[in-house]
Amino acid sequence: MSEQLAPIAVLGGTGNLGYGLAKRWAAAGRDVIIGSRSAEKAEAAAAEIRATLKPRGGAAKVGSLRGADNLAASSEAGIVTLTVPFASQASTLEGIKAALAGKILIDTTVPLMPPKVMRVQLPKEGSAARIAQNIVGESVKVVSAFHNVAADLLRGDDELDCDVLVFGDNKDAREAVVALAELAGLRAFHSGSLDNSAAAEALTSVMIFLNKQYNGHAGIRITGVGKGGA
Repeated sequence: MSEQLAPIAVLGGTGNLGYGLAKRWAAAGRDVIIGSRSAEKAEAAAAEIRATLKPRGGAAKVGSLRGADNLAASSEAGIVTLTVPFASQASTLEGIKAALAGKILIDTTVPLMPPKVMRVQLPKEGSAARIAQNIVGESVKVVSAFHNVAADLLRGDDELDCDVLVFGDNKDAREAVVALAELAGLRAFHSGSLDNSAAAEALTSVMIFLNKQYNGHAGIRITGVGKGGA
């Protein structure tokens, strides 16, 4: 089954970021599987979304939406999206990596290390995205994105005034993730190799500081470039 037809798995879909992405992709007509360590918890989140889901973005109808445990969701999906905290990134990936070979993994992980989440603390590997690639191996096309989106706003229904930076070493995989970001109602930009993800990951701590300082929901906007380049 092609990536365009296979379901999208959203691991950590019970949290704000994963919930929001799952909701928006299903509303745009894509089939989605919410993944969690608990299949029951995942299905509860899916049922909550289904109860109010309406088509958006020109979709004729909503996609299917269901819950499963992380491994089952990853096995059935064509694209897998990881939206778990940094502390859970490695263990989650170790548990599903057998199901990821040949697939795109969208890694949204930011290396926040409580309690100092407003201070940039990149890992020794350089970025959380590089940790993901090291764990899953070169057969998996890791693409890093969605670091700087206000997750609680993404979970809502309003239009978002926010851009997404998309990083990855495989251009076609990056393009697939750019398209998914736009399907969720965001502008998205090819932003270079996977190692460049360190810039967006670090920026998240700055944005958390801005949110606290100004009581807002900071996002980023890219100016001065068009949308034609890759």
